[in-house]
Amino acid sequence: MPEVVQAAGWGLLAGSALVVGALVGYLVRIPARVVAGVMAFGSGVLLSAVSFELIAEANERGGLTPTVIGAVTGAVVYAGANMLLARRGARHRKRSGGQQSSEEEQPGSGTAIALGALLDGVPESMVIGVSLLGGGTVSAVTVAAVFISNVPEGLSSAAGMRRAGRGRRYVLGLWGGIAVISAAASVFGYAVLGDAPVSVLAAVTALAGGAILTMIADTMIPEAFEDAHLLTGLITMVGFLAAFALSHA
Repeated sequence: MPEVVQAAGWGLLAGSALVVGALVGYLVRIPARVVAGVMAFGSGVLLSAVSFELIAEANERGGLTPTVIGAVTGAVVYAGANMLLARRGARHRKRSGGQQSSEEEQPGSGTAIALGALLDGVPESMVIGVSLLGGGTVSAVTVAAVFISNVPEGLSSAAGMRRAGRGRRYVLGLWGGIAVISAAASVFGYAVLGDAPVSVLAAVTALAGGAILTMIADTMIPEAFEDAHLLTGLITMVGFLAAFALSHA
């Protein structure tokens, strides 16, 4: 199977978890504490993937300098974009409670939330395509981490959107579109960077890692802590060790 098709398939698979989570979150009223626990677990899985699959791989590929540059760039770009979107109504896009602004309360917040969801999903998917370069294979841990973390993201956000009065068509259309864009981002990572030097590939991998790490700290952990409270750290560690065990299986 051509590698570009593999990139699209793996990216779509990882992104499809957003649709699964959104469908459950919109149609089923799940206790906030359960949502928080799943979010904490997903955070731990992603933290493990960032540590052992992205940053470690970037360092092995290109050394410390491009790894640091890439990670810092990813963190700065994500944080800057997230702050801009937060001012336009996307601050609580992953919150399952009543924190999200409705369109009546803040016009344009629906668009900001959609862009925020895109901001969260693209770095995760892009690195899947990058991992196929040079005859490589997709890391099962990376795909699993993105998939597992996407379920609570879609679940929590969709529950919040329902509370904010957004319709089913908007919610499922949004996450379905993000899943398709995730596949495109994976293909982009493979196709555009095919002839890039090793140092550039390392920097891009680290950039995705830096963006994901910032996203975890800015959006996922706060949502988990709001309802899981003192169990957040414990559940996050379980997720971290689960992904670590998978990477060393």
